[in-house]
Amino acid sequence: MSDGEAPDRSVRFATTRWSVVVAAKTIDAAARDALETLCRTYWYPLYASARRRGADRHEAEDLVQGFFAELLAKRWVDAADPSRGRFRAFLVTAFRRHCGKQRVKDATQKRGGGRVALPLDFDDGEARFAAEPAVEADPDRAFERRWALALLARALDRTRRELEAGARPELAAALLPHLGGAGVKRPYAEIAATLGMSEGAVKVAAHRLRARHGEIIRAEIRDTVESDADVEDELRRLMEAVAG
Repeated sequence: MSDGEAPDRSVRFATTRWSVVVAAKTIDAAARDALETLCRTYWYPLYASARRRGADRHEAEDLVQGFFAELLAKRWVDAADPSRGRFRAFLVTAFRRHCGKQRVKDATQKRGGGRVALPLDFDDGEARFAAEPAVEADPDRAFERRWALALLARALDRTRRELEAGARPELAAALLPHLGGAGVKRPYAEIAATLGMSEGAVKVAAHRLRARHGEIIRAEIRDTVESDADVEDELRRLMEAVAG
């Protein structure tokens, strides 16, 4: 589901952003839009990876923007292996190759050249990076964890927007902290008393919300893998990365 569209309550999609990109023989409008959306969502794990590998803030910004400029301008996705089918695996491999071949000066030149840079909030990215632990035992595991957190944040935002557009936005605001959203996680009985509902009704609403949020998480994952068969395995791996 793209931003602004009515929610699709199905977890399965005939086409997803990554499948559109992989299937496209040229960078047509649909494939470019799909790829830009994926890049805007998942740029931070690449930025943090570059910083961890020794790039300073400005070098990392140039590397990320230069990489996306090349990715959007060329058919790098032709090298994607559909049998592995994960946008995450493709992106991290392509980015590391790019960093290995490009000096920072070259990346800066690539970033210019008349190409429009993606609107990425590097100030926010640097603040997030500064808040991370100083030492990482496993860079690959850390990348997967950042990826999972980015996916969960996007899913939570989709859930929030869907609920705010519904009939009981005040109930949505009260229940979102139970999914990890901002705010105080209040007991169901307190929410019920505040909103003039029964505690049972609030529990039912919370159960439905968790189920719908699970659908949205799977839909977000489905946008980054090649087939429905990969969704549950990817979900398991990303949840393990968050927990670890």
